[in-house]
Amino acid sequence: MVVSGPSGVGKDSVLEGVFQLDPSLSYSVSYTTRKARAGEVDGVDYSFVSDEEFDRLVAEGELLEWANVHGHRSGTGRRRIEEALEAGRDIVLNLDVQGGMSVRKLVPDALLIFLAPPSIEELRRRLAARATEDPEEIARRQADAEVEMGYSDQYDAVVVNDDLDRAAREVLDLIQERRRRDSA
Repeated sequence: MVVSGPSGVGKDSVLEGVFQLDPSLSYSVSYTTRKARAGEVDGVDYSFVSDEEFDRLVAEGELLEWANVHGHRSGTGRRRIEEALEAGRDIVLNLDVQGGMSVRKLVPDALLIFLAPPSIEELRRRLAARATEDPEEIARRQADAEVEMGYSDQYDAVVVNDDLDRAAREVLDLIQERRRRDSA
């Protein structure tokens, strides 16, 4: 299962709520070449790697998908996904739209959920309020967000994050609906 949406939409917060509601779900920790933000933990939030290590992962086919995102590279470890699925666990990937579209091509039956902001203005406010990027990076992410919003119609469902608890519940409802359909 993939959850995508523009930077600042609240993917991490919504997914935290989803995992609290259903601890049986597994989270795919992505590799990234960007620097850790305050409070992020290597191996929990992301696996922070050097450009050289990322190049090695790509060259050895260790990534299911990867993309250039906001001036750095991020990707999903193939082995991490395979191990979770082999163990019978449902796994959720938090990906940008490039990653979501890559997964759609590789795994056509994957459930793709697009997390949307209530408005572009609210998204801008959230990006500025989190204070994790400099003004230049915020401007880049805002421009990217407008492009990313155009991909929402290529997802199986769109959830508007105007209320964190409701959005988490709606995402989990979509996951549970897919589980029921797949087990029928």
